[in-house]
Amino acid sequence: MTTPGPTSPPPLDHEHFLRLAFAVARRSLEGGSHPFGAILVGPDGSVLMEQENAFQPDHDMTGHAERVLMTRASKAYEPGFLRGCTMYTSAEPCAMCSGAAYWAGIGRVVYGLGEHEMKAITGDHPENPTLDLPCRIVFAAGQRPIEVIGPMLVEEATALHDGVWGEG
Repeated sequence: MTTPGPTSPPPLDHEHFLRLAFAVARRSLEGGSHPFGAILVGPDGSVLMEQENAFQPDHDMTGHAERVLMTRASKAYEPGFLRGCTMYTSAEPCAMCSGAAYWAGIGRVVYGLGEHEMKAITGDHPENPTLDLPCRIVFAAGQRPIEVIGPMLVEEATALHDGVWGEG
């Protein structure tokens, strides 16, 4: 009889967790803010944190869901732990949010809508002057790898923005 060795956690269901991030984005829109949401998932598949966009009520232009989530995560967890975690986000992290993810120590990012598509949707809206800079480029400039998966579920991610941005 052999003794079983250590087991790896089951693989994460990226579509499931991405849809949870979409639900956070919908809740953000229902609460009067922009339709962006992000969640932090631990190595074991548990949802550790979730974050709506934080533009409202103070018009914080840096209040992106991903940046705020990474700030909270870096205060709550060590980078060594965060390397085993995944951030799921409704849209690709912008350069600012990618930097926050890098500095927090996250190991993987999974996103819905790509930054290039986001820019096409928002145009030059003053509340979202989108940077068309892929997070992969920001991460590649760093000293440690961050796995990136996305875009995924693009139609669902795009639908979150239906009728939101209009004329800037």
